[in-house]
Amino acid sequence: MADALETIIANGMSRTREVLEQHVRIPSVSADPMHDHDVEESAHFTQDRLSEIGFPTAEILRIEGAHPAVFADWPGPDGAPTVLLYAHHDVQPVGPPDAWTTDPFEPTERAGRLFGRGAADDKAGVAMHLGAIAALADILPVGVKVLVEGEEEIGSLHLTRFLDAHMDVLESDVIIIGDSGNWRTGQPALTTSLRGLVDCTVTVRVLEAEVHSGMFGGAIPDALTVLSRLIASLHNADGSVAVAGLVEEDAPPLDLTEKELRSQAGMIDGVEFIGQGSLTSRLWRRPAISILAIDAPRLDAAVNALVASASAKISLRIAPGQEPAEALELLRTHLMQNTPWGAKVDINPGSLGEPFELPISGGAARAMAHAMQSSFDSPVVHMGAGGSIPFVAAFASRFPHAEILLTGVADPTSSIHGPNESVSLQDLHRSVLAEARALLALGEGSSQERN
Repeated sequence: MADALETIIANGMSRTREVLEQHVRIPSVSADPMHDHDVEESAHFTQDRLSEIGFPTAEILRIEGAHPAVFADWPGPDGAPTVLLYAHHDVQPVGPPDAWTTDPFEPTERAGRLFGRGAADDKAGVAMHLGAIAALADILPVGVKVLVEGEEEIGSLHLTRFLDAHMDVLESDVIIIGDSGNWRTGQPALTTSLRGLVDCTVTVRVLEAEVHSGMFGGAIPDALTVLSRLIASLHNADGSVAVAGLVEEDAPPLDLTEKELRSQAGMIDGVEFIGQGSLTSRLWRRPAISILAIDAPRLDAAVNALVASASAKISLRIAPGQEPAEALELLRTHLMQNTPWGAKVDINPGSLGEPFELPISGGAARAMAHAMQSSFDSPVVHMGAGGSIPFVAAFASRFPHAEILLTGVADPTSSIHGPNESVSLQDLHRSVLAEARALLALGEGSSQERN
């Protein structure tokens, strides 16, 4: 069957690519209300593709105030395990359009990669699931459920409500979340840990209104200087996080080098790395603070006046083992204690996302690792992820007996959330084959147990 499956998937890849390209053309930006109709179109597109490959049930799930999710169900043979496949169909905003080499919503192939917003994150995950199930449609050995969310890029705001409202239909033995990635192009990975996320907006105020900088500067601070000093207090001289009490751990260094990481991130020559410990520890198991935005007068609107107030959005990634609420309180305490010159500071909490550890000792993890190795012809890396995927913890809390796997098609050069996002078409092919092989192995293992 293995050789036949390879042939079936190879023959179906033109359709898998076509579906991905069609999907990328839909600008399903969940963060922008101007694109609400596009998110709706994306949900219907996903529903239609699931029906097209044979799912007897494919429907749109709705919660008041939420973007649409898509659910499909294909019952398996009696006694076979049920596998839930997750992905999301919403995408990030484009950002500065002139930073893109080509139109972000017109998929374009260059050097074996498909470029476009969502090409990797996460419409490639949707395409991976569709391709694998289409290849097994005539011999599907397991029950398959599919959940394609429409709000992941805005923090999965209503996912827990979706899960709670549909617990009975979503319950599964194995959950494969197709929203992570590979160690590098051509080298597959299973993600085993995730950092969590805490963010807030901090606003400092020093004046009731702007006043002349010549008349009052030198005696009275301006809000931007206060905010700058407050932001600077968040890191030590070596760039490690200065907020006391946060969890820190070590991660295996693997074979990641400074040269490779510079290339992956597009670091400018001369810029130094920050933090302490191995690169993988800094990326996966140490806290990280980033300033995402500052709200202050624009350069073209600047006048000779002391700025009365200024704000910044602060993002804190937290290590596995750290409680988000505790981390937020530690961050709040640091900000309050380090605000200079008696300025008034207001802290508005934002997202809270749980970090997570994913065990790799179960039968599904072994089946997926074997399928990946044979499909990529490369050893599987067990890696952490620095990003946050809050719904992993949401799934785990509601389905404690299910084995959860975190995989995906992207790689470190995919530029997800940035300009010129892309996915390797060869890795998409390999990932479809790996998932199909894993599902086949899960069904064969179950059949042997039943017999």
